[in-house]
Amino acid sequence: MEHSPAGAAAHFRALESLYAAAPINRLFDSTLEIPEAGIARIHFTLDERYFHAAGAAHGTSYFKMLDDAAFYAANSLVTDRFLLTTAFNLLLTKPLRAGPVTAEGRWISGQRRVFVAEARLIDAEGDEAARGTGTFMRSQIPLAGLPGYRAS
Repeated sequence: MEHSPAGAAAHFRALESLYAAAPINRLFDSTLEIPEAGIARIHFTLDERYFHAAGAAHGTSYFKMLDDAAFYAANSLVTDRFLLTTAFNLLLTKPLRAGPVTAEGRWISGQRRVFVAEARLIDAEGDEAARGTGTFMRSQIPLAGLPGYRAS
């Protein structure tokens, strides 16, 4: 973890840039915000492109946003390596319809090799629609070598 506030903020902005640069995020109208170490929020908008046949968001949208929010909450604590998701458990509690949704991720434990983080999806009414818990481990991939990882 970065020791100086300026160093931490630069790492958070670089992770936000990395998120924006990921090719998968061209498919989702979303932005990442890391306000502090161990916390990440993804703001996104759902529309019918993400719906299953019954007119609500498909589970892929739930998983992607929960996984990303938990992942970035955990990776905010690691300044040298990209983390990898090793497991993720989901609980879907409410159908998501068109509109804004926020995924809130929070680091829970671990600071060496394995990290645990949780996330929840909050709909436009302020209701929780899903939650998940993931485990993430350090990879051999240096963050500094990834396209998009740069402070803005």
